[in-house]
Amino acid sequence: MSQKKYQVFVSSTFRDLVEERQDAIRSILDLQHIPAGMELFPAADMDQLAYIKKVIDGCDYYVLIVGGRYGSMDAEGVSYTEREYDYAVETGKIVLAFVHGDPGEISLSKSDTSPEVVKVLEAFREKVMSGRLVRSWKTRQDLEPLVLKALVYAIGEMPQVGWVRGDSVASEEV
Repeated sequence: MSQKKYQVFVSSTFRDLVEERQDAIRSILDLQHIPAGMELFPAADMDQLAYIKKVIDGCDYYVLIVGGRYGSMDAEGVSYTEREYDYAVETGKIVLAFVHGDPGEISLSKSDTSPEVVKVLEAFREKVMSGRLVRSWKTRQDLEPLVLKALVYAIGEMPQVGWVRGDSVASEEV
């Protein structure tokens, strides 16, 4: 049977972490797996969170990158990034979390400055760092190898269902 391909959801705020997301997606592709994330979503006549949940359901691993922004919030004041994270945890996904180690050093153009938003971002950071091993990063160059190593470890130690090519299975029935 051919090698399994794993689908990996990449979650973060978007505008401030474009390059970091691209690096994570490239790492997933370099490992010959399948990335999923908001920049890969099609236009769809479907509620945004419902679509995100559907994509997460099809993934084997969930990568979260937290920087200096909390992100776009829904009507209840919760960011889509936090909603994604909560759903991934609730559904038992393997979560690989990377939290910026020194948010005060992030440029103001990539940081939330409103005290109310900074407060909810800090609560989200604390939630993510509770009960799991989280890797800290400070630069894009720090983050890329951390994501790659975590994926290699997770795939080796915690293999999931994954995907295989239809022509590589033993028979049509399988």
